[in-house]
Amino acid sequence: MSDIITVRNLYKIFGDKPKVAIKALKEGMSKDDILRKHKQIVGVQDINFSVQEGEIFVLMGLSGSGKSTLQRLINRLHEPTSGEIVIKGTDIVKLNMKDLREFRQKNFCGMVFQNFAILPHRTVLGNVEFGLELQGVDKEERQEKARKIIRLVGLEGNEENYPSQLSGGMQQRVGLARGLAVDADILLMDEAFSALDPLIRRQMQDELLELQSRMKKTILFVTHDLDEAFRLGDRIAIMKDGLIVQMGTAEEIISKPADDYVKTFVEDMDRSAVLTAGTIMLPVKERAFTGDGPRTILRKIRRFGLSGILVTDSKRHLQGYIIAKELAEYVEKNKGKEDLKMDPSLVREALHVDRDMPLNEVINIYQEADYGPIAVVDAGQRLEGVIVRGAIIAALSEGYEVELNDSSEPTESTESRGPSESSKSSESHAPPDASASSRPGD
Repeated sequence: MSDIITVRNLYKIFGDKPKVAIKALKEGMSKDDILRKHKQIVGVQDINFSVQEGEIFVLMGLSGSGKSTLQRLINRLHEPTSGEIVIKGTDIVKLNMKDLREFRQKNFCGMVFQNFAILPHRTVLGNVEFGLELQGVDKEERQEKARKIIRLVGLEGNEENYPSQLSGGMQQRVGLARGLAVDADILLMDEAFSALDPLIRRQMQDELLELQSRMKKTILFVTHDLDEAFRLGDRIAIMKDGLIVQMGTAEEIISKPADDYVKTFVEDMDRSAVLTAGTIMLPVKERAFTGDGPRTILRKIRRFGLSGILVTDSKRHLQGYIIAKELAEYVEKNKGKEDLKMDPSLVREALHVDRDMPLNEVINIYQEADYGPIAVVDAGQRLEGVIVRGAIIAALSEGYEVELNDSSEPTESTESRGPSESSKSSESHAPPDASASSRPGD
């Protein structure tokens, strides 16, 4: 995906001496000291980030952190003090007001606010078509578009109702529909669901995710709620004192908080709802191939002290799981046969999950398992990694920082798990392709 919004070295100072404030910031003076000494309010300072096309990018922080100021700078509702805001290749900081208005109409869906900001004297239909009316779209066309969006957000049948006749959740849907009706690429949402009660808020989050799966807008979403940020955001920027202190996915932030401020933010989060199978999976040390004979497979198992082994074809497509004890008994029983073939009944179904499955769901599957680890597969059923009990326990432990899965080794030691887990963990300490021995038959 390409970047649709890029912000570089962005500052916003509220006051009559912005250059003095920026100079003081660069010299290391704090936001509070600048307010006391120079009477200048630092809105945001030295902001740099990009938002990809079709991404939900969340700006998150406490009151006064600068998150709403930053969003308003993105479409120049606030004028930047310095810096660049490049949207679809155009630095909007350099646009005059006429060109800016035209740019907004073509590229921004408008803003969806916490207080809904819908017009009380207009019906649902009138509110939803309002942006199109401002664009000069003729009445028949704009009403047709508005009715389509009204159906999309689940408000069909309410076209002629007024806001006072709607519940809070329905009013919020009107605000969302009005933004979507313009059919521009970028949607700005500022604490859009904060005024709703928890149940309706959750429903609106679901609605947004469902709509996003179909419409693929680029959404810049502001919230003070960490649960909401983690639930909605493809990526999240956590702000404090006008600065972005950490930016990344929910998994990256909860697994490796950048500082004590972020660590305090995430310490009460349910890690099992944020971490995924892909986060905690370990590399597969060894695997069997469909062309391997039983003695070849048994040698692989014994070489690494495994309790069992996953079976794949030559392209890593998962085929099953073999329990070491059962295979050893089969080989011993048939030790007089030189050309011993694999008994298909020894290849059991392998428990497997997608790498994006939340850890709490993985735990439920693991608890029901009678044997073996859980394999992690991609969309094509190719083996990517493995999850063992020790990795789950470690990921849920307070203070444990998960090593996000790449080429690095897992940080937890086998000694910390006890004997039963040590044998399981040995199944997973090298990348799958690096583990493959040759595939001869017996």
